[in-house]
Amino acid sequence: MLTRADFLSLNFVKKEDFTGSHRGMRFMLHQEIIDEEKKLKVWIWSEPLGFEATPDENKISELFEFSEEGLTLAIEWMNERYELVRYRE
Repeated sequence: MLTRADFLSLNFVKKEDFTGSHRGMRFMLHQEIIDEEKKLKVWIWSEPLGFEATPDENKISELFEFSEEGLTLAIEWMNERYELVRYRE
């Protein structure tokens, strides 16, 4: 299960995407501007391929508020969907 300790600060995400993996699931956090408002866009997908090599139809994404609360909700969302995307050999 992912926890807040697994992630860098949101200040990092302001500068560049944060990517990682957890037991067969890959993820990416990205700052996106929508209607002049910062949002946290999160993608999850199955290993073994990276983001660019994975077809878009194999990725799941969601938008969250760009805040600590939004990050907490994003982590919960990723954990809830873990079984949908984790890599199985």
